[in-house]
Amino acid sequence: MDQEAIRRAVLRMAHEILEKNKGVDRLSLVGIRTRGVILAQRLKKAIKDIEGMDVPTGILDITLYRDDLTSVGSKPLVRETLIDFDINDMKIVLVDDVFFTGRTVRAALDALVDFGRPAVIQLAVLVDRGHRELPIRADFVGKNIPTTKSQNVQVVLDESDGKNDEVLMEG
Repeated sequence: MDQEAIRRAVLRMAHEILEKNKGVDRLSLVGIRTRGVILAQRLKKAIKDIEGMDVPTGILDITLYRDDLTSVGSKPLVRETLIDFDINDMKIVLVDDVFFTGRTVRAALDALVDFGRPAVIQLAVLVDRGHRELPIRADFVGKNIPTTKSQNVQVVLDESDGKNDEVLMEG
């Protein structure tokens, strides 16, 4: 995907989120660090451009909720989680860049429910590459990219990488 394809995918996902949730009432976005946060901000802007209203947006760090924490190292880098709104009875759209095994999303669900009890949690991902290990599916997908398990999918975003947006597949 190039920059334009990513822009179109985010705009389409914003429309799909609004359609499924019947507007912005009780809707909020929570981005999974790092690129999920950037994509959540882009979705927030697209939703505001469409509806003329801001939706609450948060940042979720899942480091301490990972099931592979012991293999990450003895001192994992834990960054700030910032959800400064009440998530109880909200429609939360969890946002990430690449959806692979489902383990990141499982960790994010565990982390999110520590903040309250949303009415519903939905998942938006820029790229779904398949190979699920857990029974989790995305509600909103920018692009499905079939891969082998050994291939690597990398999302490059201007805000985090200082380069033009693109999705790369290696291997």
